[in-house]
Amino acid sequence: MMDILRDLTEQLVSKTDIPDFKAGDNVTVYYKIKEGAKERIQPFKGDVIQVRGGETNPNRTFTVRKISGGIGVERIFPIYSPNIEKIVVNKYGKVRRARLFYLRGLTGKKARIKERRFIKK
Repeated sequence: MMDILRDLTEQLVSKTDIPDFKAGDNVTVYYKIKEGAKERIQPFKGDVIQVRGGETNPNRTFTVRKISGGIGVERIFPIYSPNIEKIVVNKYGKVRRARLFYLRGLTGKKARIKERRFIKK
């Protein structure tokens, strides 16, 4: 029984098309939605406010927050979910925390995250 679980977790964790991102980054998650017999891909674009679980943890999740119609919407995605088509990192944010729950109380310009600049050598 344990061998079956270990094999399944190795198959899930071996998914290599996941980009490197952390809290503060702006991402677009393309998620498969099944409605009856139909299937479509819905993009969800927002800021990552937390990443839970270790690098090899099969239960690793991340929370994405966006403002839709003036209302904050958060969604938790399992990283190794078969329903995630792809994850695209739009901007790398410069933050000093691993959990950005303080953004829930901010709106407008105060809720902006500075962009991290990379120095080319």
